[in-house]
Amino acid sequence: MTFKGKGEGSMTTLRALIAAALVVGMFGMAVAKLPPPAPLTDAQKAAADEKKAKDAAAADAAKAQQAKAEDRVASRYFADMKAKGKAVSPPHALPAAAAPAAAAPAAPAAPAKAAAPVAPKKK
Repeated sequence: MTFKGKGEGSMTTLRALIAAALVVGMFGMAVAKLPPPAPLTDAQKAAADEKKAKDAAAADAAKAQQAKAEDRVASRYFADMKAKGKAVSPPHALPAAAAPAAAAPAAPAAPAKAAAPVAPKKK
């Protein structure tokens, strides 16, 4: 079946839209019928906690390796600049406890009130 003046492109598009709607509808029905997941057993909870602890340890090790690599690169940079005769000031390192506090902007104690604009008097 073809429409006059429209060509077969519109039928192909219509078929594709119908097929997409069917796929979305069937997916929705399939998901709606799934049962809720079973509650975790004590063994599964323990395994999850152990995995969290392993992941945290791995993250800490990766962070330590990253810091060590950054220190190596920085020391090599300073040594290269010193060998070239260029003056480079050393970085200002902040203590670990003061770093987050210094990064956060200080909040003003009280917001300043803006003066209301004064309209000129009409004569």
